[in-house]
Amino acid sequence: MGSLRDLVVGAGLVLPESLLSVKFARSGGPGGQNVNKVASKVDLRLDLAGAEAILGAWRVTMIKNALATRLDKDGQLCVQSSEHRDQGQNLDAALSRLETLISAAIIPKKRRVATRPSRGSKERRIADKKRRSEVKKGRGGVDE
Repeated sequence: MGSLRDLVVGAGLVLPESLLSVKFARSGGPGGQNVNKVASKVDLRLDLAGAEAILGAWRVTMIKNALATRLDKDGQLCVQSSEHRDQGQNLDAALSRLETLISAAIIPKKRRVATRPSRGSKERRIADKKRRSEVKKGRGGVDE
């Protein structure tokens, strides 16, 4: 528990741990004196330039588009975790989150097929509009 490992991001796609860099920092939040002494926050970064050899340029482009807010100025994908008091648990959480993000980002999005409204739906829409118009006409002032 809590050691750097390879990332399995898809069927037959494994990113080696050599592409990952980890930094630890002091974490905020609950924990009492533990917060001030232990560097349990994890900052995990993936080198996308190095990952391009494994994933391919088009997958890396998909990751960059989908996860643009998580890229740093060097083009590395960043994930942070400080939800646990233990450094090892935070590292595991960051690794699994990075796997999930990349796996979701490299799935090609399905294109929407344009469809036309059916004849029945058009007729129902017009009938609803007429009914609503009659309701509004009935709201007029009262003649004396």
